[in-house]
Amino acid sequence: MGIGNEGGGDNLTERQKKWFASVQASLERDTGKTLAEWVAIARTCPETRPHARVEWLRENYGLGVNRIAHILSEAFPPEIGWDDADALRAALWKDPASTAILEAVEARVKALPKLVTGQRKGFSAWSKEFQFAAVKPTKGGTALLGLAVTADASPRLSEANGREGWSERLKSKIALSSPSEVDDEIAALLKAAWERS
Repeated sequence: MGIGNEGGGDNLTERQKKWFASVQASLERDTGKTLAEWVAIARTCPETRPHARVEWLRENYGLGVNRIAHILSEAFPPEIGWDDADALRAALWKDPASTAILEAVEARVKALPKLVTGQRKGFSAWSKEFQFAAVKPTKGGTALLGLAVTADASPRLSEANGREGWSERLKSKIALSSPSEVDDEIAALLKAAWERS
């Protein structure tokens, strides 16, 4: 997840914008190299796969994941940046059945005040101060919903395992196979997660 031009988009909370700006500001101060110098170094990386580039920078330069993501997003800009939410959404939500589930979740969250909708490469997310929910398509026209509530909030939830790719604040998840599963209970869980954010 890069942070190049994404730090100023409307799909980020004020807190997220400040965090992205702090990563940018601290890079030169803490490493002694400008972003341009780090970009030049990253472009010398012999690896071509994104994860391998991350590991190369970590192993050879001791950088943390957030700084690496920032550098790589500048050195190798994605075809679709975070500032193009419509294109990200279209690229991610190709399956009509999964898209119908997304739309059902969107219908449940749209009434919540102070809502910030964020579209990422791998998921769609909602925040107030912090991310409280995210959904991503899964194989077979299904979707996975993550929530900022613990799994014991409902017998339908299971514990998030950290491999989902969304915020670590999302502690539980539920696999959804149809829009009808986005029922009143899911609406109540979304609201509870929103209240905690």
